[in-house]
Order: sequence, then C-alpha cells, then structure tokens
Amino acid sequence: QVQLVESGGGLVQVGGSLRLSCTFSGVSSDYLTIAWFRQAPGKEREQVSCIMSSDASTYYSDSVKGRFTISRDNAKNTMYLQMNSLKPEDTAVYYCAAARRPYGSKNEGDYNYWGQGTQVTVSS
Repeated sequence: QVQLVESGGGLVQVGGSLRLSCTFSGVSSDYLTIAWFRQAPGKEREQVSCIMSSDASTYYSDSVKGRFTISRDNAKNTMYLQMNSLKPEDTAVYYCAAARRPYGSKNEGDYNYWGQGTQVTVSS
C-alpha cells in the first residue's frame, strides 16, 4: 500500500520559515514526479511547486518563487518544501503528491498518490 505522510507544518510568524517533509512508503520515489499543492480556506487547491522525475527540473508558482525551495532525497524516499519569508497568504493546508509521469502537471488528476495534508498558519 502506497502512503505519503507529511510533517513539519505549524504556526509561524510573518517572515519566518518552515520545512515540510513528505515521506513515501510502498513506492520508490526515484521515478516519480513530485509536487506540493496547497488549499487555503474558501479557495481551490493550487500547485505551488513541482520537481520532475525526467530531469529534476523544478517549477514554482509566481506566488512562492524566490521564497520556497522544493527538493528530494531519493535515498530517504522523502521530499521537502523549504518555505522562507512566509506571508499570511501562505496560510493553507499543504499536500504532497506524486505522479507516475516524467513531467510535471498542474492538474490534480494527473497525480496518483496524495498525502493527508499538513496545516501551515502564518500569523501577522
């Protein structure tokens, strides 16, 4: 059974940092395109970052570019999202997701595996 388990969420002040982790079990992350999505209250879920299995290239949404960094450690079957300079608008439930495809996609339906989500709250 495939499981993705997130950790690292919490409450942080504006300008602070958090690092989210997502650990895979039941599947090797080596050949998966992995991504982080988030969903704020009353809003649709959106992709914030992606790292592709094909060439390890990365994508960031405009709202997080320059502040967030996605990475993966295949030896540990874990992916990360380092979030710096956090803003109140970053408050959301963050989800990790993985797709059995070489290239990224913003379409949630293209992702085969999902974590349960972790809450990030940025207070002003």
